[in-house]
Amino acid sequence: MDLGLRDRVAIVAAGSQGLGRAIATVLAAEGARVVICARGADPLDAACRAIIDAGGRCHGVVADVSVPADIAHVVSDAERVFGPTEILVTNTGGPKSGRFDTLTPDDWDAATRQLLHSAVGFARAVLPGMRARRWGRIINVTSIAAKQPVDGLMLSNSLRAGVVAFARTLANEVAAEGITVNNLLPGYTRTDRVVDLSAQMAAAGGTTPEEIIQRWEAEIPMRRLGEPADFAAMAAFLASEQASYVTGQSIAVDGGWIRGLF
Repeated sequence: MDLGLRDRVAIVAAGSQGLGRAIATVLAAEGARVVICARGADPLDAACRAIIDAGGRCHGVVADVSVPADIAHVVSDAERVFGPTEILVTNTGGPKSGRFDTLTPDDWDAATRQLLHSAVGFARAVLPGMRARRWGRIINVTSIAAKQPVDGLMLSNSLRAGVVAFARTLANEVAAEGITVNNLLPGYTRTDRVVDLSAQMAAAGGTTPEEIIQRWEAEIPMRRLGEPADFAAMAAFLASEQASYVTGQSIAVDGGWIRGLF
């Protein structure tokens, strides 16, 4: 199936590793011109070089998405190099883990900037151009925690749900202009973030990371962690021409982990 992504300009935040890198790689393989951003220059350069070596087009921008000026710089640099942004994938690393009584006001402020303000800021920056062309795709990478809270992830549970609500509301406001807004909810996927989380939980519980991962796999009907490529394939579809009638949705890629009906 031709997804209709050739020469489309896509921004993928946190694109130097994990889910962001997987999404950037598949979009580039489909012919999109991809701009990735991340805080670390070396991982960013390595990810971009790998995409280019595979025959894709990629431009990297060092940025911290919790800083509004950095978001503006990513969007303006994307337009300078490739043209106006047509596909936006918002994405960040996970915030600090912990129960409510361990979290400070500063922790809440930092997580709000990282998760919610970054999604709002990127949307604000790209929407005028999408509206002018009457075509656009906004995809927010959130988490299964937005639908079924995960113990010990107070900040992620709270603020990723906020991103889902923001996107669902925005989807209605821009649908008639040819712009779709959707959320993708990764489950337990084999990324550095999940490996680190398993190590933290193991240290707190006096067990091993392998045992933690085995527990997660036992909760997943497919009995395995997801792979970044599993997730990236759904992102590519939502960015495609074929997904023009899909908007306002929060789609879990979780091997069946979420037990709710909706």
